[in-house]
Amino acid sequence: MNGVHDMGGMHGMGPIQYESNEPVFHEAWEARIFALYRAMRAWSKWTGDASRHVVELIPAPEYLRMSYYEQRLHALIELMVKSDMVTRAEVESGEAAPGSPKATPALIASAVPALVAKGKPASREVPVAARFTVGQRVRVRNCHPTGHTRLPRYARGKLGTIDRDHGVHVFPDTNAHSLGEKPQHLYSVRFAACELWGEQASERDAVYIDMWDDYLECA
Repeated sequence: MNGVHDMGGMHGMGPIQYESNEPVFHEAWEARIFALYRAMRAWSKWTGDASRHVVELIPAPEYLRMSYYEQRLHALIELMVKSDMVTRAEVESGEAAPGSPKATPALIASAVPALVAKGKPASREVPVAARFTVGQRVRVRNCHPTGHTRLPRYARGKLGTIDRDHGVHVFPDTNAHSLGEKPQHLYSVRFAACELWGEQASERDAVYIDMWDDYLECA
């Protein structure tokens, strides 16, 4: 979707603040939110793409005000409420409703190392034909979906070249909305910096963007 979360190429955001020896978490509560976010996925109530879309639905002023882990906490609460895992009243009070059932945890501490090591890859071993080949010139579709997409605005309508075929992967645009995985080929597409940013960009620079079949058309 088009929203403030898609900041690539936008002016007015200021420089990236580099922090030497930056810690993994700046505050202890951030680590807790990260752990909760991963643990709740074990229930398989939503997909990773669905969780990204919930973050995209945060109103622009709130999105810009929140830190990364505040945004994830907001998304986690919304997903849990939507999935009937908790009620809004329980979230606000911090207490379970009287008489509510106690569920057996979907993930226990001893299973965490194996889960983290395995991950949850989005690649799929299914026979899907590739629409494009390495070296082929392509144009990015100039589309503006209202739902979730991983297609950055700054690349829409631009010309690029297929640099690599990553194989078949889950298509996030449908997976985020429970419309199926729609597995298809995912490519690394090379764009000349001048194509994306105009004549002021260096002719020596290029940007590589991962794009699915449905994002591309023949040039």
